Amino acid sequence: MKILYPLFATLILILIAIIGVESLRLYTLFGTILPCIACIIFLAGFIYKVITWARSPVPFCIPTVCGQQKSLPWIKSDNTQSPSTTWGVIWRMASEILLFRSLFRNDKAELKETQRLTYDSNKLLWLGGLTFHWSLLIILVRHLRLFTEPVPPYIIFLQNIDGMFQLGLPTFYMSDIFIFIALMYLLFRRIIFPRIRLISLFSDYFVLFLVLGITISGFLMRHFYKVDIYAVKRVVMGILTFKPLTVGDMGLIFYIHIFLVCILFAYFPFSKLMHTSGVFLSPTRNLKNDSRMKRHINPWDYPVKVHTYEEWEHEFRGALEEAGLPVERKK
Repeated sequence: MKILYPLFATLILILIAIIGVESLRLYTLFGTILPCIACIIFLAGFIYKVITWARSPVPFCIPTVCGQQKSLPWIKSDNTQSPSTTWGVIWRMASEILLFRSLFRNDKAELKETQRLTYDSNKLLWLGGLTFHWSLLIILVRHLRLFTEPVPPYIIFLQNIDGMFQLGLPTFYMSDIFIFIALMYLLFRRIIFPRIRLISLFSDYFVLFLVLGITISGFLMRHFYKVDIYAVKRVVMGILTFKPLTVGDMGLIFYIHIFLVCILFAYFPFSKLMHTSGVFLSPTRNLKNDSRMKRHINPWDYPVKVHTYEEWEHEFRGALEEAGLPVERKK
């Protein structure tokens, strides 16, 4: 049921868009009002989460490392796995964010029939995650052409690279296929493997189905159900300039696509997707491992009244001596 409920939820959202557009003709609601509300929720929730995390106290040096820490001059340290300098932390963070370094190093543990625990490489998960995130980034950058006028040269360059294997018109983008394959792998991985299925929640499947719906509707909108891209850009530019235009019928698939995007944007700050910004604020990642070089003192520490052993012994001296228990100091 953990799989069916999020699937039904996604289908219900699609049905809402179909009824709202086809039956009720709520073009302005789905084309202008809901995107504005979703953007406000996204920005407010995102900023609130980041500020909350940034204000959280980090009193101790707690980086997660797996390499030799810098200590004595004649002991070689690992500045990538256990950075002790700012540049080392920057390199570690960059490799983590851009290349998923820790996921690449991850191994899977499995208990064989002989009751022997074995460790094996798990590079397929790394490849699927990397493909999905990079494809999503390329698609988001390509969509910036709808938000800019004139379109910056780097977006045009990226479009040309992404569509270098053009099979006709409209341009066929490689990132569309890569993100679909990666999404199907990540989804079936949660369904097929019992242990992963056990720890998967409604939110895990819901996000996958939601992004999959956005991907499929976007692909259909581009290659099968034609949409006036210039009309879409005029609507987007009107929202950005606070001069919203009256939205007409731009095709059902467009409204399904934009409604699912709005749901994703509104849901983003309250979901696990906030790891996008959380990775930058994680003290296990962004701190230097220099606890042997520098003493870290809790800046939020405050004086606490303690009860020393000498005070305790003096308080209960009579009872201790009566019970025949030794005391350290005589009267």
